[in-house]
Amino acid sequence: MYHNNPALPVNTLPTMYDLPSEDSEEMGLPDEFHDTQPDLLKETCRPAADKFFMGADLNLYYDVEHTGWYKRPDYFLVIGVPASTSPADGRQSYVVWQEGVNPFLMVELLSPGTEAEDLGQTLRVVGKPPTKWQVYEQVLQVPYYAVFDEFSGKFRMFCLRGGQYVEATISGQGFWLPEIELGLGIWSGSYQGVTNRWLRWYDRAGNWILTNEEEKLLARQEAMLANQLADQERQRANQEQLRADQEQLRAESAEQRAELMAAKLRELGIDVNEML
Repeated sequence: MYHNNPALPVNTLPTMYDLPSEDSEEMGLPDEFHDTQPDLLKETCRPAADKFFMGADLNLYYDVEHTGWYKRPDYFLVIGVPASTSPADGRQSYVVWQEGVNPFLMVELLSPGTEAEDLGQTLRVVGKPPTKWQVYEQVLQVPYYAVFDEFSGKFRMFCLRGGQYVEATISGQGFWLPEIELGLGIWSGSYQGVTNRWLRWYDRAGNWILTNEEEKLLARQEAMLANQLADQERQRANQEQLRADQEQLRAESAEQRAELMAAKLRELGIDVNEML
């Protein structure tokens, strides 16, 4: 079941403005794929929902008893909260007790250093925060948890069943999420100049949701096709007019020849009417 947190007295708890947006002790930055893949998911996510928010590499604070504990999903989707409409009101982090809504979907991109935790193969260390798997499954009870390995191209989906994650069978194009009327699957193609296998959203008909650039390209192609069809129609109309003009000229020429012949016959004293 998809759980929302009850409203909490936010005046007694820290907000996103009080909590850090990154780990100051974390060394390095995500690789290029970890930066690009969430962009594709964001661009192609069009859920059947009035309000939704997507986060990528954003600190997610989840425990009111330990307000400094957080996880940083590669991508997550929340249904029922509004997206930021401008940089001024953009979220610096996602604070569950402030929003009152748990994520609907988590996506983790496997890396050698985090694969075991991402797949729930590590145990919680005493005195330390729970593992990523434990937070998603037991604390937040996120309905769907997707894991993607860019190197093998393997995509796995875990669904919350009876309070535990059960791996779903993925067949065909991908995995369908009926609550939002979208599917998640593997697409091979070029995005932001990089050809790769990508995790991407698709619609009920199985069509991949277009990115902004693809929509612009499609609009240009449709405009070019419309212009070509208009040119062909104009050429066809011109050809029809040319044939009509030629027919008229032939008709006028035949009439002129007949008039000339009749005139010559009259000069010879022959009554054309008597010949008819």
